[in-house]
Amino acid sequence: MTNSKKSSNNSSKSSELYAIAEASGQQFCFEVDRYYEIDRLNAKEKDKVTLEKVLLLKDKDSITVGKPYIKDAKIELEVVSHKRDKKILVYKMRPKKKTRRKMGHRQELTRVMVKSIKIGKSSPKPSSKKEENIQKETKLKS
Repeated sequence: MTNSKKSSNNSSKSSELYAIAEASGQQFCFEVDRYYEIDRLNAKEKDKVTLEKVLLLKDKDSITVGKPYIKDAKIELEVVSHKRDKKILVYKMRPKKKTRRKMGHRQELTRVMVKSIKIGKSSPKPSSKKEENIQKETKLKS
């Protein structure tokens, strides 16, 4: 009995930080340094992709829920590879009409790895730098 308690404590420590985000029309629970397969993204391998539609963010102590999204929260993904899912057979038949149709489908997928989950502004806006430069120039002229 003590072994099962220890294993459950270890699993809770490993999932201290996770986020639920919307990607390709579905909601995924993302954890750092884990692989996920989502619908095909228009990105090359080794590219960085940022998800900004974060619905929920859980830290060590707090849970933040968005309305509908959390402001300034980002999930950075790295594209590992593009692949195709296993084949699904679709069989349509109309009874008593001698109509049968057999089709196959393979979903296009992208395998991504979560690099980081961030909340808050990481860098200042570039427009504010321009405003500062303009203010400095006006002070120098006068």
